[in-house]
Amino acid sequence: MSFLDELRGGVLCGDGAMGTMLLDAGVPLDGCLELANLQRPELVADLHGQYAVSGARILTTNSFGANAVRLARHGLEGRVVEMNTAAVRLARQHARGGIYVAGSVGPTGCSQETLAERGIDRKAVFREQIGALLSAGADVILFETFLDADELADALGEKMALTRDIPAVASLSCAEEGYLPSGVSLLSAFQRLRALGAEVTGVNCLHGPRAMERLLERIPVAEGELLSAFPNAGYPRYVEGRYTYNPDPAYFARIALEFVREGVRLVGGCCGTNPAIIRAMAEALRSARPVTSKSVDVPRPRAHVSELRQPPAEPAVEESLLDRIAAGKRVIITELDPPKTLDLEKFLRGARELTDAGSDAITLADNSLAILRVSNLAVGALLKERGIMPLLHLSCRDHNLIGLQSGLMGVHALGFRHILPLTGDPAKVGDHPGAASVYDITSIQLIGIAKRMNEGFNHNGKDLKRRTNFVIGCTFNPNARNLDAQLNRLERKVAAGAQYVMTQPVFDPALVRTVAEKTARFGIPIFLGVWPLMNGRQAEFLHHEVPGIIIPEAVRAQMAGREGEEGKRMGVELAKEVSRAVLDHFPGIYLITPFLNYETTCELAQFARGI
Repeated sequence: MSFLDELRGGVLCGDGAMGTMLLDAGVPLDGCLELANLQRPELVADLHGQYAVSGARILTTNSFGANAVRLARHGLEGRVVEMNTAAVRLARQHARGGIYVAGSVGPTGCSQETLAERGIDRKAVFREQIGALLSAGADVILFETFLDADELADALGEKMALTRDIPAVASLSCAEEGYLPSGVSLLSAFQRLRALGAEVTGVNCLHGPRAMERLLERIPVAEGELLSAFPNAGYPRYVEGRYTYNPDPAYFARIALEFVREGVRLVGGCCGTNPAIIRAMAEALRSARPVTSKSVDVPRPRAHVSELRQPPAEPAVEESLLDRIAAGKRVIITELDPPKTLDLEKFLRGARELTDAGSDAITLADNSLAILRVSNLAVGALLKERGIMPLLHLSCRDHNLIGLQSGLMGVHALGFRHILPLTGDPAKVGDHPGAASVYDITSIQLIGIAKRMNEGFNHNGKDLKRRTNFVIGCTFNPNARNLDAQLNRLERKVAAGAQYVMTQPVFDPALVRTVAEKTARFGIPIFLGVWPLMNGRQAEFLHHEVPGIIIPEAVRAQMAGREGEEGKRMGVELAKEVSRAVLDHFPGIYLITPFLNYETTCELAQFARGI
């Protein structure tokens, strides 16, 4: 009897965790777990054997991260075939007496945007790994822990192109409410995956048994549809460099039967589960009778939910700069970097004078150039207390995915609206070169997350109960040597949800006109940066040492040798010339204050307001 025949007629018990078991056995937390297939094969084989004698009918290969993208983190991208072949061979040693080998395939761990920027073909990555698993003799291909239905669809499509004779289990991880980060419902994703050829669809990881049961309660089951469920062993503790779980096998045995009542045919365990849990589940499932169909009240897709059912938006506490532009008003944004020390007096005085000079908002960098400064969120709160509108930069460098979302929620809770997601300069170039750069996500992904929060959901699709009202900006470098590449990236940012653009400083009126022509198609406000140079030395420093800034040779020649008041006057005159060009083509302008010398920016703000 085949794997699918058994599932169609009954319930099977899968195995439990491999990764957390390897960590418990001493494999380094920051190491490559799949490398154990080659360096510690006896350990991997022994774990498979423990699951086999515990009653598991499926042994999942130690190949979850054995794709070229994940292996590249360890310099092992050239060993994909070797690792996956070894993974199947080790599981096969104990696949006797009706036990099947499931070739594990996990996500790449990178967004499609990141892969495209790196020139990596996601489909080819999956094709290489799946081909190796199939050639080595896997009985089933198990796609597990995917958060992105599009990525899973790509992987499944490559498997189906290679063979339709070997069954596929397509398992997703999603929020308890039943929605993926993209906003797609789990049910819709299942229907899509089944249409692509997945014989079994299911959920794994992310949740413990009880939360996963609540998730499964939302999923209807039609005749012939096969579901799988592999929950975590609850939530772990992190103790002395290890994740520790305290699961109760008897509890899992009871939950396994409840899974079956929700229509699940394949039950196993994910992170933190072990052979003792699988033994208890296998014994409980021996007498289980499958549920062949189940109906539930399926909510309408979110994309079509009426306004009455959408989370309410918090009342706007700041007027949108975009509303001002729509009303025909000129908008002036001025940058004033938070100070590097706790002496805030000059900063606050400068913010007030810039506002009095005509600035609509003060934009606050997030430790720009990776140099330590006072938190822009704290400084922004001080400005709001003084009736000054802040525009906050939010860098991907310093926070992981959780921290960035928590920050966004805090920004909203404090009543801020205007945000500028950006990548952030690497920590090693700043004044703390030993600090780590996080870069969990890209600025484009962060834009998308902010947009999702405006719809009422976090990155994992969890309902926030309220909608944020962010006005989301993005960056653009018109000085890049390859302007078309920058325009393509800008197009992706706009598609992700950017509503306005702020640029690096421009020093050439001709470039202003070029940017106006090239960006007209985007249809959103663009604020070109204007920087009043202070002297000739500063012009040379900015051009040669600060990334993203290019000062034309003609401008540097005009500034050459001009210092003190003479240099400042020339810098302001050149900035006024660029400002005229900007305001001839755009509804607003972005004035950059050089090193807290706000007096010159005040002059420019008054000039821009009076044109």
